[in-house]
Amino acid sequence: MIRVRFAPSPTGTLHVGSALSAVANRRFGDWMLLRIDDTDAARNVPGGVESIVEDLRWLGIEWDEGPVRQSERAQRHLEAAREAGLPQRFEGVMLWRDDGSPTFHLASVVDDVDFGITHVIRGSDHRSMNEELHAALHRALGTKPPHVIHHGLIVGADGKKLSKRAGGTTIASLRQSGFPGEAVRAYLEELDLPRHDVQLDLERVRSLSVDVLSRFDDAELAARVGVPVEAAPLVRGAHDLVEARSLAAAVLEPASRDATHSPETVARFVELRTSLPELLSKDEAKTLVRELKAVGGDLRALRLALTGAPRGPELWAVLRALPRDEALRRALPS
Repeated sequence: MIRVRFAPSPTGTLHVGSALSAVANRRFGDWMLLRIDDTDAARNVPGGVESIVEDLRWLGIEWDEGPVRQSERAQRHLEAAREAGLPQRFEGVMLWRDDGSPTFHLASVVDDVDFGITHVIRGSDHRSMNEELHAALHRALGTKPPHVIHHGLIVGADGKKLSKRAGGTTIASLRQSGFPGEAVRAYLEELDLPRHDVQLDLERVRSLSVDVLSRFDDAELAARVGVPVEAAPLVRGAHDLVEARSLAAAVLEPASRDATHSPETVARFVELRTSLPELLSKDEAKTLVRELKAVGGDLRALRLALTGAPRGPELWAVLRALPRDEALRRALPS
């Protein structure tokens, strides 16, 4: 069995590069530990673990054990060092601080042993600083080091490592941009285990977002957007959830309306709509549009009366989204 671990530090929302490691570990491993590397208390932020868990769940990444905080296993780390006769300073690196708290290096190696980790998959920025030291620690402990696989980093257009402050570089910022988690995960899965650094391609994420949203049925799409299921057709074709919410709001919460054009069309609409159910089916909405067309109705005027805009989603979708009483309220003179 291939046993892997994803081991972020609780410094807040995941960097997109860390998310790549999480996806790679989950795809590669049969069993995955979620370990929280919190030995450096100065870097930890309140709510950091919760942010990591939220990000992983949003991406649809599950783990088999954890989250395990390294700080809660400090006594075990020190016990392993004592049993092996390790000095506080090992090959020039402190294994525990003067206050007795283990550093990342000791904690990481002991945890890999105790949890039976067989493979470590991580970004190439860890290659020079950790790999040789951790292998030496394993030899000193009398244990076998896991196989280590490094992948390239996700970098900016300038080829430099992305800062969390840059747009689209954290899972939280991608979520706030309206990309569904399935699209972000699909993008990271496409990258697989890149041998070299790759530039972050937000346009590719956007393209995948369109594909993901198009596969949702009306109920799922409406739930993601936060609108009634009858309003789902309004947002078909949106590139992301932010755009979808804007499209829906333009119909459900228009800033203004104008029912002064073609009063005969609006009056005919009121007559027809009054006798129909409170909520229209797709077929009923399309039939209503056809009947208005058949009598020469000015559909643009009706759209202005209902939404205040001369263009937008298909008119049948507008009619389906608006309950009867609301549609009549908008069409009747105030």
